[in-house]
Amino acid sequence: MAPPIPTEQISQFDNLAFQINEAVHVSGLSRTTLYELIRAGKLKAIQAAGRRLVLKADLEAFLTSCREAT
Repeated sequence: MAPPIPTEQISQFDNLAFQINEAVHVSGLSRTTLYELIRAGKLKAIQAAGRRLVLKADLEAFLTSCREAT
């Protein structure tokens, strides 16, 4: 697994949304963890064109909330 990219650097990506495998790369979270967070309603995801996508803004908000909770 690639090392996580700091939250403030996620905004450098031009993507408006990440596929799950891309969200794994930029967040450093595992695929399983991302799906568990989505199922639990802690991380928002959308379904578009048959793909599950995590909006960049939602990923940033989730990671920021984790940092503020610690």
